[in-house]
Amino acid sequence: MTRLGSVDSRSMIRVDQAGEFGATRIYAGQLAVLGDRHPIAREIAGMAAAEERHRKHFDQLIVERGVRPTLLTPFWDVAGFALGAVTAAIGPEAAMACTAAVETEIDKHYGEQLRELGDSDPELSAAIADFQAEEAEHRDHALAAGAERAPGYPLMSAVIRLGCRAAIAVSKRI
Repeated sequence: MTRLGSVDSRSMIRVDQAGEFGATRIYAGQLAVLGDRHPIAREIAGMAAAEERHRKHFDQLIVERGVRPTLLTPFWDVAGFALGAVTAAIGPEAAMACTAAVETEIDKHYGEQLRELGDSDPELSAAIADFQAEEAEHRDHALAAGAERAPGYPLMSAVIRLGCRAAIAVSKRI
């Protein structure tokens, strides 16, 4: 187990893989509802491709470092897809509100991980920093695409962000 001081890179890899998997499922749900009939769908597909690349990287780290993945993967599969589908069904701006909320929490989460890692695991830190930059781009794009104009944006954003924080907390351990 790679554990340096209070840094547990195994739980970081576990939760990050779970989060990237969840993100791919959110985008899959959004695309299932929006299809290719809305101009935002192409942009969602581009963000989904980035999340898939992130997930594959963490899948590889799980294998290389012998990390047990979260036992909640089946739940994140369904919950992520449902969140994406429901927000897309509300409308494209709600889909973007979902993206903005999720990416806000992931940006914060990755920043905390980078501070905790320091220089203890340069390989993991480099991947997290790279992915964090892309997540921030997704958030900024979602905001520019009208996320804040979604119906009930403040409440929707708060609930999704709370759900992300809960998912992070449980996926580290379970």
